Amino acid sequence: MTDLARFGISIDERLLERFDQLIDGKGYSNRSEAIRDLIRNALVEDDWGKGDSETVGTVTLVYDHHTRDLSDKLTEHQHSHHDAIVSALHVHLDAHHCLEVVVVKDTAKNVKRLADELIGTKGVKHGKLVTTTTGKDLS
Repeated sequence: MTDLARFGISIDERLLERFDQLIDGKGYSNRSEAIRDLIRNALVEDDWGKGDSETVGTVTLVYDHHTRDLSDKLTEHQHSHHDAIVSALHVHLDAHHCLEVVVVKDTAKNVKRLADELIGTKGVKHGKLVTTTTGKDLS
């Protein structure tokens, strides 16, 4: 068990009421856990901004698989970064559209570069990178 530190904060009542409504809606059992999550999120974002920390994430792509050579181009991008790609999931959304979710792990800078390559491939209708941490440095 880790040592816990207690601290107090001053906060506007209306802001606290809104925060309580928010955390209640998200299912938090108490303010402490919600605040811990906010702190963790800020630390992850700070690490992400440094560019050299190990990061994991997902690159989500939606595209029309009838677009000429698009599937091959996306596969080539993934093969050229095989060391950073943990897994990929391919889903047929309808007769024309596919969803691909690529799980990546590398430095933040390399993850962003790979995501930009995939999302920027001509024919991709929508793409999004969602990043997180490996959790090694968080309690």
